[in-house]
Amino acid sequence: QVQLMESGGGSVQAGGSLRLSCVISGVSITSLCMGWFRQAPGKERERVATSDRDGMTIYADSVKGRFTISKDNAKITLYLQMTSLKLEDTAMYYCAALRCRLWQRPSLTDYNLWGQGTQVTVSS
Repeated sequence: QVQLMESGGGSVQAGGSLRLSCVISGVSITSLCMGWFRQAPGKERERVATSDRDGMTIYADSVKGRFTISKDNAKITLYLQMTSLKLEDTAMYYCAALRCRLWQRPSLTDYNLWGQGTQVTVSS
């Protein structure tokens, strides 16, 4: 059974940093397209950053230059390093995955494996 478990969320002041981690069990990370998504109250879930099997990474315009997605195949873990956090980054952050083809570029709705989420709260 595939499981995704996020950690690393918390409360931080604007301008601060956090690193989210997502440990995956039950599947080889090399077979997955993976990513981080977030949902703020009253808003739709949105892509933050994704990493596809061929190494392509895609970032939301709002986080480019501030967030970095990475993965450690040996630790079977996906990371999201977040710096220069802004108030508008406050949201529940979810790790998601999909068994995908090598050149596949999944949309949000394609992801079928989700973690339980970790809350990130940025205050002034």
